[in-house]
Amino acid sequence: MCDYSLHHLASRPAKTGDKLISTHFTTTITRGFAEPREPNVAVCLLPGTELAFESNIRCDVRNWKSEHKVARFRQVNLYQPAAHHDALEFPDGHIVLVTNLTEGQRATVLQLPNTGQPASKGEAQRHNELQPERSGV
Repeated sequence: MCDYSLHHLASRPAKTGDKLISTHFTTTITRGFAEPREPNVAVCLLPGTELAFESNIRCDVRNWKSEHKVARFRQVNLYQPAAHHDALEFPDGHIVLVTNLTEGQRATVLQLPNTGQPASKGEAQRHNELQPERSGV
């Protein structure tokens, strides 16, 4: 998902393996993620997406420090329509808003959540090619 204040920007959904950078989008008050080669296109994460950062995650919140390099994307404050919703949850349970991340941090999308949707035709075909043939037993 992309935070409410990013809805007017060009955006695309995240894919496994994406290399992202935390960024401030110039026409908004919000920070989010983009690909370094497309800094004006917001990359939207689904709740449950797992990210691995190149170094310990940093925030521009006073006296905040993290020893974590991995986090899971989630949404918070959903009952407040004009609040920031995009957040990262760390293995110790602490949560920080994406808009508070220090700019310029690099992360890789490790895993997308299971959406319960069927695989695309190409993914299904690859999966079938990997399955051993079953005998009529």
